[in-house]
Amino acid sequence: MAAALGVDIVDIRRIREAARRRPKFLPRVFTPEEIAYCRTKSDPWPHFAVRFAAKEAVWKAAGMKGIFLKDISVARDASGRPWALIRGRKRPGIEISLSHSRDYAVAVAMKSR
Repeated sequence: MAAALGVDIVDIRRIREAARRRPKFLPRVFTPEEIAYCRTKSDPWPHFAVRFAAKEAVWKAAGMKGIFLKDISVARDASGRPWALIRGRKRPGIEISLSHSRDYAVAVAMKSR
C-alpha cells in the first residue's frame, strides 16, 4: 500500500503581513472556527501560519482537484492532537503533524492509499 506525502513551510511574518495588508485574507483562507481558535492566542500568527502550512500539505498529499484552501481546515481532538477536515468532515487515512518556531511554521500530511 503506497502513501502520499505533502509538506509545507511558511514564514510566519508573511502570513501576518498578508492579513494586515488585505483584510479579507483571513476569512478567505480560514474557517470561522480556525480564526476564533487562533485569536484566543496571545500571538495568533504562528497558529494561523501552521494552519496555512497544513492546508497546503493536505492539498499536496490528497491530490484532490476542486479542493481549495478554505475547504481544508485543522481541528484538534480532546488531547490537542491536530487532524484535518475536508469540507467539514474528517477523512480517513489523512494524518497531519504541525510545528512552529518563532519565525517558521511547518506541516506534514500523509494520506494512505
